[in-house]
Amino acid sequence: MVKEIELVLLPHEASDESILLKTASKTLKISEKSITSIKVLKRSIDARGRKTVFRLKVNVFIEENDIPEVFTVNFQDVSDKKPVLIVGAGPAGLFAAIRCIELGLKPVILERGKDVKQRRRDLAAINRDGLINPESNYCYGEGGAGTYSDGKLYTRSNKRGDVNYVLKAFVAHGAAEDIMIDARPHIGTNKLPQIITAMRESILNAGGELHFDCKVTDLLVNSGKVAGVETAEGNVLKSDAVILATGHSARDIFHILNKKGLLLEAKPFALGVRIEHPQSIIDQAQYHCDIRDPYLPPSYYSLVEQVDNRGVFSFCMCPGGIIAPCSTDFNEIVVNGWSPSKRNNPFANSGTVVQINFEDVKGDDSDPFRLLNFQAEVEQKAYLAGGGKLVAPAQRMEDFVKGKLSVDLPENSYLPGTKSADLKEVLPSFVYDRLKKALPVFGKKMKGYFTNEAILTGVESRTSSPVRIPRDRDNYQHPQLQGLFPCGEGAGYAGGIVSAAIDGMNCAEAVLKLIKN
Repeated sequence: MVKEIELVLLPHEASDESILLKTASKTLKISEKSITSIKVLKRSIDARGRKTVFRLKVNVFIEENDIPEVFTVNFQDVSDKKPVLIVGAGPAGLFAAIRCIELGLKPVILERGKDVKQRRRDLAAINRDGLINPESNYCYGEGGAGTYSDGKLYTRSNKRGDVNYVLKAFVAHGAAEDIMIDARPHIGTNKLPQIITAMRESILNAGGELHFDCKVTDLLVNSGKVAGVETAEGNVLKSDAVILATGHSARDIFHILNKKGLLLEAKPFALGVRIEHPQSIIDQAQYHCDIRDPYLPPSYYSLVEQVDNRGVFSFCMCPGGIIAPCSTDFNEIVVNGWSPSKRNNPFANSGTVVQINFEDVKGDDSDPFRLLNFQAEVEQKAYLAGGGKLVAPAQRMEDFVKGKLSVDLPENSYLPGTKSADLKEVLPSFVYDRLKKALPVFGKKMKGYFTNEAILTGVESRTSSPVRIPRDRDNYQHPQLQGLFPCGEGAGYAGGIVSAAIDGMNCAEAVLKLIKN
């Protein structure tokens, strides 16, 4: 017999098997001897009361053995099957490839950047010297932006597809099984490269292909149908199915499609700053303590406020994290955040952004690049304010609200360096004004948040793609071009690792339907 129950335990109790057994026995009013095993299904932290507790949903096996689930990868050989071109090796592209193999199709992935090992050298140059490689950086390369920007797997995308499938695939390739049970699963930037490498090996072992330093520069079209792609080296790869999974920063891809006369749409996104506090401030506020319990992980937060009929909200919160330089081209500053698996850095950071709508940006309503150009202009202003070499303009939080230039800046995690600047000169006025009003309100919601110990670093601008590539709701193809499957964050259909992975799998299934028809 198996009984599903919820246990509420103090932090030090949640990982103690003897306490789990005793509490389950008491809850079910049965003897401890009759319980053969306890399996944790879901685990979350509840800090709403005076004491922070863990809530565990568990299966209790009574005089019955649990059969552990084994996550394995055993793909069929697709080396001689029909090829499907996949542009981009981020979550959408990799999971599209995995699903293609399962469906009996041969994925051929074309990635403009480098593999994870080679990519590390370019990231070191970014952080150490402020040097950008436009083809290999925090956004471009094997695993996409997610590989070196945290690996958070929290999603609300249950209606789009099987979230557990994505998590199981990560576990099968080396992720800790904890991601299957945690309410806010997280892999960590330090562990993701090995997992992504293992996924690549699975694809190659099944007969798929993955080509690095392979930038797509043209889309081949024949009589309203996709015919293949051309690369920067002049190589032509032919296929009547192309999954376009290029991520939210590949602006050149949008221009390629536009030159072909293909329909694109401007899409609202969000823009603001990345805010960093000492992690201890966040722990004290969220866990109602002076010193965090060693059995509790570094705390996260989620804040949102309506200011002048517009949402201001925290985004991509990284406990124990680092602010990273995520520019993809020269003369621009873009910041993001990531955490290692232990989340043991002394700072906590989060994007804090304002929604950008069409009416905020002047220009031709029919221009698909209207919001993209606006995004680029703000990033270039940030670069100028920082003075070059990816130094980011920054301001203490209270100084920002008071409109005061910070005399100095607190110690922070942004490695290329920060420069005291008036962020009012960088941010659009409607963004600046709303942030200025929202931050003190956030301070009332979370004790200690509004402080000059916090630093605002500009700009957080790549929250999502400012362009959408239209596609048919049923067959996932561009309405003007058969065989082109816009996919993931770059096309405007996902907002994170899991949702992008699911979208990639959905596109692979749509490819199979096209081929069968």
